[in-house]
Amino acid sequence: MFVLSNFLAALASVVDVALTLYMWVLIVAALVSWVNPDPYNPVVRFLYGATEPLLARVRRALRLQFGGVDLSPMVVILAIIFLRSFLVPTLQQLALQLR
Repeated sequence: MFVLSNFLAALASVVDVALTLYMWVLIVAALVSWVNPDPYNPVVRFLYGATEPLLARVRRALRLQFGGVDLSPMVVILAIIFLRSFLVPTLQQLALQLR
């Protein structure tokens, strides 16, 4: 069972890092969108490609635009914070119980 325990602990760490990185990508993409960036810039294209599929789903599901301000990045960031607060500790505690 120690193998499964170590796997779950490693999975919790990877999920935590991935969620943190994606949250920062979302923040940078939201900040860049305020300054009318060059759409052919590779960094802008990466940010758009990495965030737009998820943000488009949230926009369609919730319709969160107030006065031209899109609040979908905030909803996704709150979901990431929830997952980091719930999923990661749950995986870590499960890994500890399996030892």
